[in-house]
Amino acid sequence: MVLYGRDAELAAVAGLLGRAWDGRGGALLVRGPAGIGKSELLAETARRARAAGGDVRVLRVTGTEAEAVLPFAALHLLLRPVLTEDRLATLPAPQERALRGAFGLAEASPDDRFRVGLAVLTLLSDLAAERPVLCLVDDLQWLDPSSAEALLFTARRLAEEKVAVLLAARDGLPTRDALEDAPQDGPPDGDRESPAPGVPELRLSALGPEAAVELLADRAPDLADGVRARVVGRSAGHPLSLVETVRWLTADQRTGNAPIPAELPVPARLVEAYRSRIDGLPGARTALLVAAAEGGGDLDTIVRAARALGGGADGLPAAVRAGLITLVDGVIGFRHPLIRAAARQGADPVELAAAHRALAAVHEAAGDPDRSVRHLAAAASGPDEEVAARLQQSGESAWERGAFAVAADACRRAAELSPTPSARARRLLSAAQMLVTTGRVAQAGTLARQAAELTEEQDVRAMLAMVRGAVEDATGNPRTAAYILLDHAGPMAGREPETAVLMLVLAMRSAWACGDGALVAGVAEAASRVRPALPVAEALAALPVLASALSGAGETAVAGAAMEKVREFVAGVRHRDPGSHLTRLLATDCAALLGDDDAALGLATAEAARCLARNTLLSLPDVLHTLAQVQWATGRHRDAAATVAEAEDAAGSLADAAGPAGPFPARRLTAVADRAAARTAALAGDEERCLAAVERAAGVTGDPTGVTDAAALALLDLGLGRHEQALRRLEDARRTGAPAAVALLPATGDLVEAAVRAGVPERAAAPLAAFTAWAEAGRQPWALAVAHRCAALTGPDEAAEERFLVALDRHREGGRPFEEARTELLYGEWLRRARRRTEARPRLRNAVGTFERLGAVPWAERARAELRAVGDSTPSAPAPRPDPLAVLTPQERQVVRLAAGGTSNRDIAARLFLSPRTVEYHLYKAYPKLAIGSRRELASLALDMSAMSDTSGAGPQIP
Repeated sequence: MVLYGRDAELAAVAGLLGRAWDGRGGALLVRGPAGIGKSELLAETARRARAAGGDVRVLRVTGTEAEAVLPFAALHLLLRPVLTEDRLATLPAPQERALRGAFGLAEASPDDRFRVGLAVLTLLSDLAAERPVLCLVDDLQWLDPSSAEALLFTARRLAEEKVAVLLAARDGLPTRDALEDAPQDGPPDGDRESPAPGVPELRLSALGPEAAVELLADRAPDLADGVRARVVGRSAGHPLSLVETVRWLTADQRTGNAPIPAELPVPARLVEAYRSRIDGLPGARTALLVAAAEGGGDLDTIVRAARALGGGADGLPAAVRAGLITLVDGVIGFRHPLIRAAARQGADPVELAAAHRALAAVHEAAGDPDRSVRHLAAAASGPDEEVAARLQQSGESAWERGAFAVAADACRRAAELSPTPSARARRLLSAAQMLVTTGRVAQAGTLARQAAELTEEQDVRAMLAMVRGAVEDATGNPRTAAYILLDHAGPMAGREPETAVLMLVLAMRSAWACGDGALVAGVAEAASRVRPALPVAEALAALPVLASALSGAGETAVAGAAMEKVREFVAGVRHRDPGSHLTRLLATDCAALLGDDDAALGLATAEAARCLARNTLLSLPDVLHTLAQVQWATGRHRDAAATVAEAEDAAGSLADAAGPAGPFPARRLTAVADRAAARTAALAGDEERCLAAVERAAGVTGDPTGVTDAAALALLDLGLGRHEQALRRLEDARRTGAPAAVALLPATGDLVEAAVRAGVPERAAAPLAAFTAWAEAGRQPWALAVAHRCAALTGPDEAAEERFLVALDRHREGGRPFEEARTELLYGEWLRRARRRTEARPRLRNAVGTFERLGAVPWAERARAELRAVGDSTPSAPAPRPDPLAVLTPQERQVVRLAAGGTSNRDIAARLFLSPRTVEYHLYKAYPKLAIGSRRELASLALDMSAMSDTSGAGPQIP
């Protein structure tokens, strides 16, 4: 095959293959309108790959609209040639189980969403270890979403594998998600969303005049020169139009002895032209209609259904000769998708429905109820409860297999077929719940609004309110979310207290996030009316009392009782009954509110793993944000980095699905990484990096009141000596409301020091009183230590030393190393001013050592300056041991840390969303940097890392 005018495109594809065969795998998306030559480019790629490399394994699949609703249908077709028992058995057990479940070979679990993609990645990596692999995926826009997600998950993670993935997608057809999210007053823009986010694109455009002439000279050498020129001019360089035009020209027209029709087949008219050709083959018309309705191409299935309609296979050879279809190895393939469209559009609705019913009967007889019910749904011309019920059951089965978009689509279609408004509303609710769970919030909101218009049933409307509240919160409207949930929770408090409490948990988290104290109080009041009184409801009722007391607006004496109620709730979730996902989320928030780092770490780590495994992705950003904050505050910087890496990996995985597969969770996950980067940069005194990270995260839901950003910027200011600016920043943030003031309690030490150094200690009095009440009620050693340190700074000088010493005693009970180092520094400064230089030196040396280990550059410099002032010319502390992993890239660090702990390459790959081959490559690159020669030598390195770390935790990982 010769591709004219495609030298640049062929060179780009050749580059992809060359890199892949050298062990640097990758992917490329080819885009363009129908008939522009995408399929021909894929076919030529396969030919050249075989010709150049010889021993290349080619896997291919073409998406079809009919199979876009079948879970993992395209993925199964792609992998079927290599899907042997031996191959499956070599996969890690969780991945093998996930892939078998996806293909209906074993019991499936919705927890396997990412494991299916990991299984594909591992399988292709294993195949590529034997010989290079080329995956060709045509008509990507019609792949079922579960297959597309798994394939794109793989394509984005190809690195050190001899694997090339070439995708082709048609422009002018918006992604399935884009259609669902489109405004109601106009069509969506087909090019708005890439069907393969994160994959480089290659766009095919019309051929130039010279290439078009060469193509016609090859395909129609008998055309007269003048005729060829007119065909080229009228076809606008569209390859399919060029080729198809000459098929309709008579002999006289080809030689120029008869005029060429004014209307030539260009893309908009090709379907009509194909329809005419199909009508000219009456013996094949029924079979072609059935094949178009089926989409899968299995000849036996198509012939059986055609015979039920009075047709058969007799006319198919003529259709092959006419260039309409191919017939190879028992599979019918339309030579172009437009021919399939013509076969469907050429039939009236009655004929098309009959074809679908015939196919449904064939699939039912073959024991394939999912395909059968899809055809029955396509044949339905009106409400049909039996079909709707079967379709909903099929959707629930797809959900269990991890095909979430397919499951939601089935429930939505079941709603359309439901004969009563009540049934329609319940099925739309099911679809909306599926969508919101997996992060497709815009679509979920649309379905929830539609359902709400169909029913007055309180239980259904309550569940719809939960969906709508989650959507509003995720899209940056937490106040609206809280009001929606609060309005619907009240009527449920007496009838279904458990449901009411879950709604109020969501409402409280949204009200707290937007900093609306009155709204927080309203949610708490509703929680106090829930009967019977549940522990989670009692905790909700206590929160505004606690917030008011600790913000300085209420009596601090009541803080202890309220905090005890919250503490009991956290302990109950942690040690007795973990409850629902929402209950655990609230407990994680409350643990952080109490300053209980151990509880917050345990709860957040466990919940992050659950969110990743069970696809409750809408909550994942908030959980990882809390986890990273606590890890950072407790000096677990490596663990915080691992958490940030988890957030970035999960954000990338959400972007793998075709279309916007949950853009809001992905954006919030990216913001987790940005806010962690802002804190780290603030600690290091890197103003440029801190401001850039805050700017990137600004406006992203998850920190609507700006508390996190304000705390990071204030820490930066304080470290750089801008005390008045730090004080003003924290005061402004506190004024946004009681929830914000409570959230800023851990930053009180910053506020107090800023006020003292700015010469206005009186401005710290109220915040310090609230913090002290909080610390005493919470009984956390680190908080009590900071309270005593602040009292030493603001109280009479004669009492300062006692306060400092008590603070240091509390620090020794465990807690936050940065706060302990600050106490050592401030006490050392106080001792220097008291002319007790000898006593000051060990305090300042300790501070320098901790600051240097934590990367707190301006703080270490300040402590070193104090050391010089007390006459210490020797090193202030033993030189910090260099981080043995500092020479590695972030991903190499993750791989080495896990390998040093004894984790196998395959398990590392599963945890980090990589292929085993990529893990091997990272270790191969890391060994020389670490001056070791093998995995066995990592044991001593593991001991070094353990000695340098405050914890052995590694953050949330997919098990």
